[in-house]
Amino acid sequence: MNSFGRILRVSIFGESHGHCVGINIDGCPAGLPLSVEDFTTDIERRKAGAKGTTPRKEDDIPRIMNGVFNGKTTGAPITILFDNNNTRSTDYEKQRAVPRPGHADFVATKKFGGFEDFRGGGHFSGRLTVCLVAAGVVAKKLLNQVKVNASILEIGGEKDIEAGLQKAIDHKDTIGGIVECRATGLPIGIGEPFFDSVESVLSHAVFAIPAVKGIEFGSGFAAATMFGSEHNDWIEDMSGTTRTNHSGGVVGGISNGNELVFRIAIKPTSSTPKEQQTLNVETGAVEAFSVKGRHDLCIALRVPVVLEAVTAFVLADLLLLEQRIARVVS
Repeated sequence: MNSFGRILRVSIFGESHGHCVGINIDGCPAGLPLSVEDFTTDIERRKAGAKGTTPRKEDDIPRIMNGVFNGKTTGAPITILFDNNNTRSTDYEKQRAVPRPGHADFVATKKFGGFEDFRGGGHFSGRLTVCLVAAGVVAKKLLNQVKVNASILEIGGEKDIEAGLQKAIDHKDTIGGIVECRATGLPIGIGEPFFDSVESVLSHAVFAIPAVKGIEFGSGFAAATMFGSEHNDWIEDMSGTTRTNHSGGVVGGISNGNELVFRIAIKPTSSTPKEQQTLNVETGAVEAFSVKGRHDLCIALRVPVVLEAVTAFVLADLLLLEQRIARVVS
C-alpha cells in the first residue's frame, strides 16, 4: 500500500493540507553521514516557483526525527517530516461536490467512504513527492559509484520547453511531458528474471509518482518497428560493453553493465482552469466546472528530481539484495 522495498524499505505518509507529510526509511545501513544540509540541493530542485509551477511555496526544511545520531545513521528506521505551512483549504471545500476529472477525487471518496482528507488532493497529492525526494537523497549517498540523472525531453510534444509551456498558456490549459532517466556505474547482475526484473521493480516504484502514465526502456516502443539484427546490442568485450544500447542497460531483467536508460510519460495536470464537464455528486447532474486555486501548469517540470529519487532507492535496494552495499558504512 504505502510501503515499498525489501531491504531498503520506504513508507510514505501524510496529506497535502495535513500537519505534515513524511517518509520512514527502514533498512538503511549504519554509519552513513547524514545531515539536514544533504537534502538542500534536491529539495530546492523540486520546489515550486518557476514558470509553469504552482504558486504554493513551502520551506520544506526536513525534520529528521530519528535514525540519526551524532551525524550518522544508526541502522534503525529514519523518519523525516516536512511541515505543511502554506495551505489554502477553502479552495477545495467549494470543489467537494464536483470531483475533478482526471484526479483521484471521485475514486478516493468511493474507496474510503467519504472519510478521506480531500483538501489539496489529500494523500493523493503531488505534495507527497517531497518525501520521495528525501528518500532519494539517502539512497544516492548509498549508491557511491552509481550516478542517476533525469531531465525533461519535451513538453507538450515540443523539445523547446518554453515553446511547450507557451502552448499551454495560450490555450489556458495544462500540459504534459516526457522525462528521461539515466543511471551509470551499475554492475552486471542486478535484478532477477520475471517478477523482480530491473524493469519490473523500477516500473512499480515509478508509478508511485503522481501523473505518470507510461514508461519505456531503451528503444522502448520504437523496438516494435525494428528488425532483430538492428535492435540487438552487439557485445564487444568481457565487461559487457555493447556497440549500441537499445535494451537500455537491461537484458532478461538483469543489468548488463551498460547505462540504464528509460523514459516516462507525464500526463497534463488534472487541475486545469479550462472549463470542463463533470458530475455534481450532490445533485447527480453533470455541470460546467473550472478548477480554481494554485496548481502546476505542467507537473513534468518538477518530476526529474523525483524520478531520480525513486530510481536511486530502487537501485540501492537491489544492490543491498546482492550484497553490493555493506550494512555498515565504513
